[in-house]
Amino acid sequence: MTRKLRPVFAALAALAVATTGSPAMAGNDKRDGQGDARRELRAGNVQTLRQIENRVLPQMKGMDYLGMDEFVANTYRLKFIRDGRVVFVDVDARTGRIINVMK
Repeated sequence: MTRKLRPVFAALAALAVATTGSPAMAGNDKRDGQGDARRELRAGNVQTLRQIENRVLPQMKGMDYLGMDEFVANTYRLKFIRDGRVVFVDVDARTGRIINVMK
């Protein structure tokens, strides 16, 4: 690397750290949700994703299942598509009941 480019790369790295807090913190939202889900599952407080899917998928007639989007506050957010539109379905992780459908 030439001496002229070093300050440019240093400035870009500093900007990246300043905007995310730190390189390790970038994108941690999803990983934190997964960690929360694992802790709650180990404690026996929530159902597994497979149990939730087995309960919810048969109720979602006419929709294609895309997968789990996130886990927040003991709620699984499942992602579906219908007629080209994404539909999010929030499911209580403890009971398996659908608590919200966002079209």
